[in-house]
Amino acid sequence: MRLATWNVNSIRTRVDRVTDWLERADVDVLAMQETKCTDAQFPSMPFAALGYEVAHVGVSQWNGVAIASRVGLADIEIGFAGQPTWSSKPDVEAAAEARALGATCGGVRVWSLYVPNGRSLADPHYAYKLDWLAALRDTAAGWLGDDAGAPIALVGDWNIAPTDEDVWSTEAYLGHTHVSEPERAAFHAINNAGFTDVVRPFTPGPGVYTYWDYTQLAFQKRRGMRIDFILGSPALAARVRHAEIGKDERRGKGASDHAPVLIDLDDQPGDTTQ
Repeated sequence: MRLATWNVNSIRTRVDRVTDWLERADVDVLAMQETKCTDAQFPSMPFAALGYEVAHVGVSQWNGVAIASRVGLADIEIGFAGQPTWSSKPDVEAAAEARALGATCGGVRVWSLYVPNGRSLADPHYAYKLDWLAALRDTAAGWLGDDAGAPIALVGDWNIAPTDEDVWSTEAYLGHTHVSEPERAAFHAINNAGFTDVVRPFTPGPGVYTYWDYTQLAFQKRRGMRIDFILGSPALAARVRHAEIGKDERRGKGASDHAPVLIDLDDQPGDTTQ
């Protein structure tokens, strides 16, 4: 099975690019983030034409996560237990944002995750981000506690560069979010809960990024960050035989500012999805 994640930065704007890549890359399951649309607005027909079922949660032009699968889409779950709520306005009740969606695809439990940005170290959104990650860690650890052999993939835009080699310049990000020690500690806590970065062994070294800002020719100047990850449970990590970052999808007119990330999984006994 080939599993991928991609922050598409508005699926309605980029549906043709996304479905074209799905077909060319022969992807079985794609988790998407930052779809920026409501459920009613999601362009499901182009995916259906290629044989994909789609689950999506989105409530406005912000956030939004989806999973497209051609190997089954079962046990769909919106949000994870304990997911924190958020409101930027004192007169608006806090609610869980459209940032987490789970489904079982080809026997793998896939979670499409769009971790809060944090905005700045002094912003309340930063504390919300850390709370969100802590809740995810606790819940995900519980999943493995219930079934240590479960194949689980936590995938998406984590909005964290967990090591210095994951940013083009540590000086440029000094005092900013994405690289702060509390954020990195929160990311590594999820690693310590049993979820491994299964892509890095196949894409090692500095200068390997998944995101490049639209401004100041960041992509052309190789000024990027590695912030999109696939973290696998032990059972899933043991099945990974290949991984890559689709950097070429960042090129050209109308590209997302993120590149897709994918892995290939060996079959389980009795698995006929490949």
